[in-house]
Amino acid sequence: MIIVPIKEGENIEKALKKFKRKFEKTGVVKELRRRQAFEKPSITNRKQRIHAVYVQKLQEIEE
Repeated sequence: MIIVPIKEGENIEKALKKFKRKFEKTGVVKELRRRQAFEKPSITNRKQRIHAVYVQKLQEIEE
């Protein structure tokens, strides 16, 4: 549960901004989106391999 301490006379918009910032830091929305679009482990591994090859080629070009 997210708790946002509000000072006496503090603007409600400022308190909302604090709440949104804390909520973003928890990563709830990211996790929700990740779970909605399930990806098979084989596809995840394939993407990782393709990315690794891409990065390796970039490093070879730089050298």
